[in-house]
Amino acid sequence: MSMKECGDHKQKRQNRIRRLCACLLVFCFLVLLVFLITWAILQPKKPSFVVRDATIYDFKVASSPDLFTSNFQITVSSRNPNDHIGIYYDKLDVYASYRGQQLTYYTVIPPTYQGHKSMNVWSPFISGTSVPIAPFIGEALNLDQSNGGIQMMIKINGRVRWKVGAFVSGRYHLHVTCPVYIPYGSKNDNFDGETSIKVPLLASCAVSV
Repeated sequence: MSMKECGDHKQKRQNRIRRLCACLLVFCFLVLLVFLITWAILQPKKPSFVVRDATIYDFKVASSPDLFTSNFQITVSSRNPNDHIGIYYDKLDVYASYRGQQLTYYTVIPPTYQGHKSMNVWSPFISGTSVPIAPFIGEALNLDQSNGGIQMMIKINGRVRWKVGAFVSGRYHLHVTCPVYIPYGSKNDNFDGETSIKVPLLASCAVSV
């Protein structure tokens, strides 16, 4: 075989590879374009969360050292506002914080799927036994308690996926922040683990995805 024939054969093979790569790029572009158009038409919306109530069993500060003990159960609901998009909640961790400091351990909500326009309701227990807190946090908690109530945050962090028909997206980070007010009623009231009280809240949450 002459050098010219070898060169022509190599050139033809390179041309076939280029055409194949071009076809693959066009195919990928069309698939992405269809997905983006579909996504734009459907206009996915974030789920909404509401903390409906809390049943408090234990909620107190130990003065020396500064330790916080709590045990309460919340009822939280999530609603999917989308008509044609489902939501996979792959991972959800819920905890309580006060003035930027975490007061409880993470409680895991089991993975679940939420269909179109549907609502899920969870009732996780949130607790922490002798959780170390900064001295000023303990002082602020005791002051708020003596004033009749504590403003705190219920936070939910996790990962979600969107389902459009047979297509399932990659994972997105979910952050939910719910401001709740825990009333103490009388200034002399205290939750000591021996009694419980159920507090209606209906606190709407800020959601970012």
